[in-house]
Amino acid sequence: MMTRSSGILMPMSSLPSPYGIGTMGKAAYEFIDFLKAAGQKYWQLLPMGPTSYGDSPYASFSTFAGNPYFIDLDMLVEDGLLKKTDLKGIRWGVKKDRVDYGLIFQSRFKVLRKAFQNGRESLQEEIAAFRRENAGWLEDYALFMAVKGKFNLAGWTQWPDEDIRLHKPEAVEKYGRELKEEVDFYVFMQFLFFRQWEALRAYAREAGVQFIGDIPIYVAMDSADVWSAPQYFQLDGENVPTEVSGVPPDAFTEDGQLWGNPLYDWDAMAADGYGWWIRRIDGAKKLYDVIRIDHFRGLESYWAVPYGAETAKEGQWRPGPGMKLVGVLASWFHDLSFIAEDLGYVTPEVKALLADSGFPGMKILEFAFDAHGESDYLPHRCTSNSVCYMGTHDNDTVQGWLETMSKDDLDFASRYMHITEDEGWNWGLIRTGMATASNLFVVQMQDVLELPADCRMNTPGTSAGNWQWRMLPGLLTQELADKLLTYTKTFRRC
Repeated sequence: MMTRSSGILMPMSSLPSPYGIGTMGKAAYEFIDFLKAAGQKYWQLLPMGPTSYGDSPYASFSTFAGNPYFIDLDMLVEDGLLKKTDLKGIRWGVKKDRVDYGLIFQSRFKVLRKAFQNGRESLQEEIAAFRRENAGWLEDYALFMAVKGKFNLAGWTQWPDEDIRLHKPEAVEKYGRELKEEVDFYVFMQFLFFRQWEALRAYAREAGVQFIGDIPIYVAMDSADVWSAPQYFQLDGENVPTEVSGVPPDAFTEDGQLWGNPLYDWDAMAADGYGWWIRRIDGAKKLYDVIRIDHFRGLESYWAVPYGAETAKEGQWRPGPGMKLVGVLASWFHDLSFIAEDLGYVTPEVKALLADSGFPGMKILEFAFDAHGESDYLPHRCTSNSVCYMGTHDNDTVQGWLETMSKDDLDFASRYMHITEDEGWNWGLIRTGMATASNLFVVQMQDVLELPADCRMNTPGTSAGNWQWRMLPGLLTQELADKLLTYTKTFRRC
């Protein structure tokens, strides 16, 4: 169980850098320094995998791989893999506070290919050792990406060669030979990613800072995970999904949400002793100290929508693995801490699974203040075995949230938290969250900086304009760290 502490939610992509997106370079080290100065024990990240169409970190080409966008280019210059001139004259984006993923996609891989050509020989022994250590996922991922490139980035279900589409061993061997150069390039990028990550993590440990990371419950259909192990998913003989993921209609979405991920074949996974999940968590352990299981309620029962349906309304509930899986993970990874993202449609059965797991659930302050009801998220209802958030990456910033509240709810929240003009809403909410009984309190960086609604990270159910916010340089001041430290000390979270 976590001790009383606090942390900040800050996506790696949102750090400042000269190259259009946050990286594991200087700004990441400075952010760790800021966390230490502010008395924060945790840095919570969004998933760190390579992103696909739509740029969502929750839809990755691999559950194991790291995002090449996060490789710091200045560090590659220091390592002699690039020259400063290699970085000149490249367009990384116009706005310093937004990621332009289209430009990054065009520019980043060209530069990394130069590093590959410059370093492949001198680093060959280290790369070979990295390949051996990560053989369980790395070769399939690298080949998957190489074949995608050959077929103009088409999803693997659209690949014209049926043998490689169905991952037949002779086709895997054939394309591995044919695309060796490209496979080696994707291996090289993963080598660089994990080398930089391990250095950053060592620095964080010295500073007393731990990483919280997200495990999306589902993996993307267009991923090396599904392509290379279709037996663990609900697919037909042609590897086409029979049903896909989503959530049913609710007060916010009339049609529900059709996510479209392939669903797990839980019987096949159970027959294997949940080895696929054990390998998955073991991979995440290389990145994180605490793992937040996204959509935890889907382990109790999940919403299955017929493949090809236009909305999620056509789905139905099906039983999940429950404690059979959760018990395996908890016993196998006794040295890891887990957080259950238990938001959404929570039934008595989901509450029972959460209790049986022993994992802390989540309390969201932006959901708490209903003037005419009794929310489970009200601060006085937060138990010690929980994580209190002001809002997550799916919520508005505090400033945006205030604009959408009814007058009654706003008045109730103001009275409850004793909001004063001098302190303001952002810091009033930070004080309230810090004061709860929850062992861990987490605040988004946007809300520490008191940023407006257009700095929101994601709006669920929308596909445009998400995942783009970046922090401008120079905002991590000593004054801000001292202010946050005062609140942290006051409520005994240091």
